[in-house]
Amino acid sequence: MKLEAVKTIGVLGGGVMGGGIAQVTALAGFDVVVRDLTQELIDQTHDAIFESRWGMKRAVEIGKLEFDQVSEAIPRISFSTDVAALSSCDFIIEAVPEKLELKQKIFQELDAIVKPEAIFTSNTSGFVIADIARDVSDSRKTLFAGMHFSNPVPTMKMCEVIYTPETSEETIETVSGVGERAGKAISMVQDAPGTYGFLLNRIFAAARREADLIVDAGIASEEDIDKAMITGRNWPAGFYGDRGGIGKQW
Repeated sequence: MKLEAVKTIGVLGGGVMGGGIAQVTALAGFDVVVRDLTQELIDQTHDAIFESRWGMKRAVEIGKLEFDQVSEAIPRISFSTDVAALSSCDFIIEAVPEKLELKQKIFQELDAIVKPEAIFTSNTSGFVIADIARDVSDSRKTLFAGMHFSNPVPTMKMCEVIYTPETSEETIETVSGVGERAGKAISMVQDAPGTYGFLLNRIFAAARREADLIVDAGIASEEDIDKAMITGRNWPAGFYGDRGGIGKQW
């Protein structure tokens, strides 16, 4: 499916991450269907999109978004507890908890109900994409990729697009195009069997291991290492202090 054919995006799994993905894709002009398990979870996602520190209301208040932008985006977002609501979506972004078996099961179910030309992507932070796509049909494997956003999605520009040997060139171009339309800086990553993590997490983990070696050797303290990275590399946080993250404020 080409980028111009993508009109409706289904976000499977809400919360802070799924809500952020829904927010940026709606602002990019796509219709968005957010599906989660319960009305309580949907209410939490609604708050994440509209009322949270990173939500649309706050963005208008501090001048990050125009009122008209938000007014146009709000009607584009709908919510459902019924997985069938995703059946006619052109593009799926999965943002459920980081459990491989859960993701495999969900995509197997989606493969049977979502139209066959739709693209499937996972927002996994590190599982091998081919493993996640294991149980979908062979034809869907050509339409399958990773799309890893960084939290909080409305403010962080990174998006890793991960492609397998089976992902078609058209799919890669479309996934990258969706990310770019959502205002993200795309980093391309080849799926690597037997690994966990793509660019951001693997490189950070390697640096953290080196930092731990320095601390264990008594060369420097955790506080001094964090200070060096924050003041020398302009990192917003170091390895050992409060790093923020999903559900937290940086």
